[in-house]
Amino acid sequence: MELDVVAWVHVSRDRMLAVRSRGRNLFYLPGGKREPGEDDWSALSREVREELALELVPASFRELGVVRAAAHDQPHHTHVRMACFTATYEGAMEAAGEVDEYRYVEATERDLLAPASQAALDLAIARGLLP
Repeated sequence: MELDVVAWVHVSRDRMLAVRSRGRNLFYLPGGKREPGEDDWSALSREVREELALELVPASFRELGVVRAAAHDQPHHTHVRMACFTATYEGAMEAAGEVDEYRYVEATERDLLAPASQAALDLAIARGLLP
């Protein structure tokens, strides 16, 4: 089984933003599954609004790439296909909805991240967003 999700890759001061949902032990990228009829932009902007109380800026929306990895906290043999995007934002960041915590993770802290988020960290490094 493969979960198809979208994720926001946001880098600041050589660190990548990650969130930890209620009941989870690892950090994920902000984002999630599309609702029926949603395109990538609609799904990602909705998820970021729900998780971090931010508004993504439509004109800044850019595809970074797609990663695949084993799904964390899912039945064995489940994988994630995660389409990663960058965008600037407006508003004051706060943990909202099912998100208990957010933090900026350095490349050396990859063990804090779920497998797909580790793959996104590698993608951000490959694309020159992180050292």
